[in-house]
This record gives sequence, structure tokens and C-alpha cells, in this order.
Amino acid sequence: MPRWKDLPDGLDPQVGEFVTRLRRTVDADTDGANLATIADRTGYGRASWERYLNGRLLAPKGAVVALAEATGTDPVPLVTLWELAERAWSRSELRHGNAAEAVRLSRARAAPAPGPAGPKASAGPAGPARVVPPTAPGRPARRPTMFLAGALGVVTVAVGAFLLTDGGPAEPDRTAAGTPAPSATATRALPPGVLCAGPDCTGKDPEEMRCSGEHVTTAHSVTVGTALLEVRHSDTCGAAWGRIVGAVPGDTVTVTVGQVRQSGGVATTGDTIAYTPMVAVEEPGEMRACVALASGEHGCT
Repeated sequence: MPRWKDLPDGLDPQVGEFVTRLRRTVDADTDGANLATIADRTGYGRASWERYLNGRLLAPKGAVVALAEATGTDPVPLVTLWELAERAWSRSELRHGNAAEAVRLSRARAAPAPGPAGPKASAGPAGPARVVPPTAPGRPARRPTMFLAGALGVVTVAVGAFLLTDGGPAEPDRTAAGTPAPSATATRALPPGVLCAGPDCTGKDPEEMRCSGEHVTTAHSVTVGTALLEVRHSDTCGAAWGRIVGAVPGDTVTVTVGQVRQSGGVATTGDTIAYTPMVAVEEPGEMRACVALASGEHGCT
């Protein structure tokens, strides 16, 4: 029986329960499976299984299903525990990301503000700011300039008041040419930390925009070879993207919505997860996700 290491301190209880169940599954295998044989029979490397079974990396769903098949175990309980563990793992990643951002902002606020330099800029009632040179000793202040600026301000206020009354022209259509329409981010109330919504998310990284974690669900999934292809959908962000887990360098994933297409892939040895940039969708069924494995296998949701 393998002598397992203690799980990391601070590991979420749901993740800990899942890892413990994986260990019991390996220990209960009647063929006396060790990590080397588990790696051979599942298609996932021994180093990966060491990380999965020691709680340092969450096992992908494809690896969980492969382990169940290799050990003759019912995959349903394992997959159920995996889904709970994945949500807990995502929440933990979100908390760590928010904590890092808070530290960065705290350091930025603590940095000394730059001191004043050069003559002060004076902004008039209308128009861009202008630099007013200091008055030389013994010379009178520039009274004509000050008078004209004040008069211009009075005229501006009067014209504005006239346009706001019934005597002025109707308020222009804000969506007319020359005036940008409000973005989806401005019209959709976003939770703290979420940085985009709808069309604003297209082409952007879901992790960087904080659309993952507690804001994402797996809408569809299919196993292709040893990889698991998923359609990830964030109702909060109004966007979806494709993801593959259990991947190897050379594997690529693409998503298509109408004429919009995004793609991603594994380029670094050791990476087992890859995902595409986001595409704005209201329903995940509008999206088609496909994977092309380095082995030559293809599949779509």
C-alpha cells in the first residue's frame, strides 16, 4: 500500500475528500496498482498522478474517469466528488487572485505621490487647460484675460440652460453616428472583480477577466482520446470558451459562434490544460467546440 504524504495545509475540505477518495481507489485496486502502473493504464504521467494524489494539483475529469476504468471502479461517485472539488478549487484560486490584487493596490496606494513641478495649469470654464505664467513683480494682473474667461463662462451656462428647456432643440439620440453607444459592461451590473460582459469579453482571457471560478459552469463535455473537451460558460459575463484537460503539447481547442472563431492550445511541456479566449454568447448551445489532438484524433461537442 502506498505511503501517502500529508495533504497541504489549508486545502479545501471538499478537495481533501476527493483526493482521499482517489487514494482509496488506488489502494483498493486488486491488481496492486502503483503510480507507475496507474500512469501506464490511464495515459496520464506518473508525475501528474503524484501531484493529483498529494493535493498539489486538481486531477482533470478525464484522469478521474480513466482511473475508474483502470481499476474497475464505478466512475459516478468519483465524478460527483470531482465536480464539488472543482468548484472549491476554483473558488480558492479566485480568492488567491483577489488577495494578490489587494496587495498590489495596497502597495500602489502606499507609494509617494509625485510633487508639483513647473507652473500650474489653469482650466477655464470651457476648452482645454492652459498654463498661466506667474505675474512678474510690479506688473498688474491680466485683468482683460480674466474678464473674458468669466464672460465666456456666463455665456456657456446660459446656452446650456436654454438647451435644457422646452425652447431648445430635442435631446439628440445618443446612439446616433458620432456618439458611441454604451457598452455591455456599462449596462450590465457586474459583481466585484469581474472586468467584462457580453461583446466586451470576446477575444479576452477568461481568467484575467475574472469570468471563471465561481462565475463559470461546464455546459457540455466529451472525451476525445485521453483529453476531456469542455464548453465553459459564464452567465455572469455572458460569454463562453472551450477548454481541454489531460492535454499534451500540440493539442489544440477551438470554439466557433457564427463567424467568430477563437483557438488555444498546449505549447509547454508539463501543461495539461488549455483554453480559448472568450466569445460572447447568451446560451452555451450557440457555441461549437472542437479539439484536434497531436495524436491525430479529432472531436467536437
